[in-house]
Amino acid sequence: MSIPIIKMIGANSSSKKRKMKSAKYYGLQNFLQPGCPISLSGSFRDNVRRFLQECGQPEDYKVEGMPIWCTFLVHENRGFVLPLYTFEECVNNSLQPLCDHCRCSGWSHHFVSKRKYHFIIPIDNEWNKPIKDGVLDLQTHILHGLIHCNGFGHLLCINGIEGGSNFICGREVMDLWDRICTTLHTRKISVVDVSKKRKMDLRLLYGISYGHTWFGRWDYKFCHGSFGVTKEKYEQALQILSTLELNNIIQDLKNCSIKKTISRYRDLSDTQLATIRDLFRFMISLKFRTPQIKDSKPKPRLTSINKSTMKEKQARCRKFSNLAAKLDSRWHVRRLEHVAKVVVDALKEKKSENRNGMSRQEVRDTARQHIGDTGLIDYVLKSMNNVIVGGYVVRRAVNSTTGVLEYSLQDTLENITQEPEETDRVDSVIPKYKSDSGSDVYRDLTFLYYHLLLNSDSDVVVFAVRTVLDSKNFSKEWPFQDDADEYLRFICRVIPLVTTELNLETGLYKRKNSVGEELVVPLHATVHDLKAAAEAAMRDTYCIMENLKVREIVELEGVDDDEVIFGALESGSEISVRGSGVDLLTTSDLNYEGGADNWVVNCKCGAMDDDGERMVACDLCEVWQHTRCSGIDDSEVVPPLFMCYKCCDSIGPHMKHDGTGFTDWMMMPVVTNAHSNLFY
Repeated sequence: MSIPIIKMIGANSSSKKRKMKSAKYYGLQNFLQPGCPISLSGSFRDNVRRFLQECGQPEDYKVEGMPIWCTFLVHENRGFVLPLYTFEECVNNSLQPLCDHCRCSGWSHHFVSKRKYHFIIPIDNEWNKPIKDGVLDLQTHILHGLIHCNGFGHLLCINGIEGGSNFICGREVMDLWDRICTTLHTRKISVVDVSKKRKMDLRLLYGISYGHTWFGRWDYKFCHGSFGVTKEKYEQALQILSTLELNNIIQDLKNCSIKKTISRYRDLSDTQLATIRDLFRFMISLKFRTPQIKDSKPKPRLTSINKSTMKEKQARCRKFSNLAAKLDSRWHVRRLEHVAKVVVDALKEKKSENRNGMSRQEVRDTARQHIGDTGLIDYVLKSMNNVIVGGYVVRRAVNSTTGVLEYSLQDTLENITQEPEETDRVDSVIPKYKSDSGSDVYRDLTFLYYHLLLNSDSDVVVFAVRTVLDSKNFSKEWPFQDDADEYLRFICRVIPLVTTELNLETGLYKRKNSVGEELVVPLHATVHDLKAAAEAAMRDTYCIMENLKVREIVELEGVDDDEVIFGALESGSEISVRGSGVDLLTTSDLNYEGGADNWVVNCKCGAMDDDGERMVACDLCEVWQHTRCSGIDDSEVVPPLFMCYKCCDSIGPHMKHDGTGFTDWMMMPVVTNAHSNLFY
């Protein structure tokens, strides 16, 4: 596979030369590590500007009116170059100024931020092409993250090797995204986890296996569930599913194929698999090796001498997984096993070319194409001698002709009778039979996933599975940090002077308070400086604060503007300011991320806010509720007239309500626009 070379895009050769000269390249693995290449101490709105100034190269064109910066990242080990694009979207010029992702994340009460920053790595075949219109709507990007200038954002898209990339895996992309958020002082990032592998929902598979989603490796935690699912219900559901006893499952099952598949992997494991969590976790750890299927033909009998000889040879052969588990290594066992699998694949390829072995340097160079940590490769190679990996024996010996240390591959000896007490024997990694679901680990895992979880006969299991699958919204929060430096930091909230009038006349201020904004001022700052900083920060961040004039700081009431705040306010605390010019009385589309409408959600499942699921509004009370909870399938069209169960009950006891929103009264001729009451 050829390594992509970034082609500079310009109007002529001179512009290409200028761009190549000014382009900024950084190592992918080290980019935005602490102090590399910059150290930032301000709020996100200030940090992102400095990041673009020092780490980004402006493009000579715009997309949908948005300026673009490009940063080139070089993979240190594999040598390819990928572009990281940053787009600055001004909401005043945007076709979609409001953020649906905020609304579905429970952030409808946030004030509308003036700017959104999109961090995008296109799919491989787009690296050498100019960005086109509609780039923000694509789901094929390797990375697409959106961060508002107030520091709140959303991870919208991530695609690694299995998502279409030929060069970079999802873990590397997530590591990069996490460093971007941490370095720029992002405050909170949400993600809707709908990731799948072979049609298995990873939030269910990983939740049972590890107690968290795949994103949980980077500390993304439960944010809120759909259909009234709370954090307590979610954790309880995971506890129920992960502690299901395999012995009880086998005892209750009538399907022999399921029993055999479970027994097969229990036999393969060196440790006892007691629960479904133990089973799934073990099977996931085997995903890099597919055991070979034993030949069903009768095996020739061995003489006692041959048996003895074979036993001596096999005593020197150990399963690499067992060896790796006992090594005192700073690397995780799964990483060691992955390197061993890469080595075996390289040896298998050379063996197919009728070559008997590979030198240590050849093996090392081949492994480096897939693994960046050379220290890890050297550590594994040092341990690989007479070890069994995926049904093959890896041996290491000095070539008598060349005098060079070589690694060679031998097929496992399938005619050896397995003895239970010898878990390190060659055929201990070979299954005794072929299950109905096949020999591929993921096929077996999918087989058990569907039969034990999705098609379970237990109502408790079915309800717990539904609870986990209804939990798709996760988030990571970076706590507010007050570094020990020459600055004072505060979280500032604005209290409009017309709060009382708002409550009486409009009711808009009944919403939850919007988030505060970070302020950073020098140690010698005065009260006047703090007011000016609060005013400038709010005006720079939120549309509604465009004309804010700060009058006073609540915590410093009565203190002169010339007084130094050091000692009067504790750095890292929250402060409140009063001011004028905040126009909450005017119904504007740019006030709140949830829009100007003061809509109400009150569903029978317990949901009190938009959770991103399909909803319908009652034509009488105008309260929104889930279509699923109202008995309307996702494939069904909403009826021309919909009444919630509360309104049906209030009309009279003679009114029938079958849970679908239909009643006898709906037989009356009613004309309405059903589509105006439906959103997704």
